[in-house]
Amino acid sequence: MNHKSEYKTLVLGASTKPSRYSNIASLRLIKMGYPVIPVGIKEGQIGTLEIKTEQKQFDDIHTISMYLSTENQKPMYDFILSLKPKRIIFNPGSENMELAALAKKSNIEILHACTLVLLSTGQYELSKAAMDGSLH
Repeated sequence: MNHKSEYKTLVLGASTKPSRYSNIASLRLIKMGYPVIPVGIKEGQIGTLEIKTEQKQFDDIHTISMYLSTENQKPMYDFILSLKPKRIIFNPGSENMELAALAKKSNIEILHACTLVLLSTGQYELSKAAMDGSLH
């Protein structure tokens, strides 16, 4: 079994627009062999994947890669926390201290980072603790 399947990623704020970072990150994750579930406001496709528009239960989510503004995240708090991800990556522009605090209470790791940078530097599978340790 491919170990990358352990890192199933839900891209929240997925867009069909090729210029959007959520679109670029989804395609890069797919290309690198990670399972991706794009969730967005509008239906459409990213590559061969259908963008989901419902807040339904998805199983075995390791990472939520966040591309929504704080205001658009607020009505989704319960949905996000119900997925029980191991971590949430707050991409630039999606930082949300309130959700980060709620997630930490649920033992969800928080990264303020860029999914694309993590992928390009080989750090996507590292935990925050591993990254912090590698900087010393």
